[in-house]
Amino acid sequence: KQLLDESGVTQQDIDNELASFDKILNDAYNASLAITKMKLTDWLDSPWDNFFECDSNKVPLILPTPPTGAPEDVMQKVAEKFSEEPPIQIHSGLKRVLKLRRKMVDAGEADWALGEALAFGSLLLEGYHVRVSGQDVERGTFSHRHHVLHDQETDGKIYNPLQNLSPEQQKYSVSNSSLSEFGVLGFELGFSQHNPNSLVIWEAQFGDFFNTAQPIVDQFISSGQDKWYRQSGITMLLPHGFEGMGPEHSSARMERFLQMCDDNEDSTYEGVSMDTQLWDCNWQIMNLTTPANMFHALRRQMYMKMRKPLIVFTPKSLLRHPRARSKFSEMATGTSFKPIIPEEGDLSNAKKLVLCAGKVYYDLIDEREKAGLDDQIAITRVEQLHPFPHQLLKEELARYGPNTEVCWAQEEHKNAGAWTFVKPRIQNHLGDRKISYVGRSPAASAATGNKKLHKSEYASMIKDFLKL
Repeated sequence: KQLLDESGVTQQDIDNELASFDKILNDAYNASLAITKMKLTDWLDSPWDNFFECDSNKVPLILPTPPTGAPEDVMQKVAEKFSEEPPIQIHSGLKRVLKLRRKMVDAGEADWALGEALAFGSLLLEGYHVRVSGQDVERGTFSHRHHVLHDQETDGKIYNPLQNLSPEQQKYSVSNSSLSEFGVLGFELGFSQHNPNSLVIWEAQFGDFFNTAQPIVDQFISSGQDKWYRQSGITMLLPHGFEGMGPEHSSARMERFLQMCDDNEDSTYEGVSMDTQLWDCNWQIMNLTTPANMFHALRRQMYMKMRKPLIVFTPKSLLRHPRARSKFSEMATGTSFKPIIPEEGDLSNAKKLVLCAGKVYYDLIDEREKAGLDDQIAITRVEQLHPFPHQLLKEELARYGPNTEVCWAQEEHKNAGAWTFVKPRIQNHLGDRKISYVGRSPAASAATGNKKLHKSEYASMIKDFLKL
């Protein structure tokens, strides 16, 4: 009515416009009646053209993931750029950080920040776009990353080392985002679905901050491929670990992600390759202990012949832990991601085999050394929780005798963390033996806010761990 009264448009004009649009809809509907087959690729954007290798019937093939290591000269180039003083006047504290990095580079080893930078830099030089967003990603929540350096004399003047590796490199985008996890994670998910050749990462300031983006995780990331046949390589980095920082800064709620995994807890997946498990799974869940495995996990996102979301429970105290280092040789050409890291040496006569994931591993090896039980307690790390590495676990369990006690250790409470997820999957491989639990008791809160209680819970966990 307003159009008729104010714009000079006639009723005939309106009727013609509606009829024209109706014709578009009817023509499309009539054309759809002639379609007898639907191709999943019809739903993919143009950058996905020819992404999947298919057989003669155009069915995508499950292909092995190639090794994810990088040439040592490439890593050396990235490491030197990442540790050199930039062509701007930086803060004196950062100069000390760069000097320490340089010492690591000269020693041929990497901490967490350097391992991550080596993954990003090597991918950029190979032609992959890398994109990182989150509330404090330029510096890193724990002041470990420092990917954007600021001039102390000229306001607004910055330098990004990883954007200055080579004139031929791909673009590196790293930017702090607003405190709107729902909006930012949703945007990054869309970006990852558009282009499979971009490593798209969203990092929470602390892992539990993802909870305001829970609908994006539940409705889209965990189930998007099942619902809409759309793959995504979105990577979520969620800082996680119990260091007495209270209930809001300790747990990234690992149990929520594991509950939404789509594998069968009653199956041992006998004879099923990891590449097939990756193809079939809805996402990957990891709790890593080494910079090398972080390096490989990030590069595997681009090297896999499909795209799957990756959820990594990243460390806090391990960022500077002297034992959480990796040699460049562990990331060199021919090396790959390790879903399980076995106990070193021959501990076939050990009385106890402890399986664990994440930061708690370093607590356990420290306490084992203090107690002088290195030859009696074996500790194996399960780095990839989903898809669960059944075949590798079976091989690891076969190293130990039938009387060896097998337990799962975690720093999270019993009703949280990985325990309820791993228990049936490990038990399937133990036969009549029962897996036992080492960790905190059930609790409603993710972690205690009382430092004394935190230490008491830790002492109780260690007592159970050392019990033979």
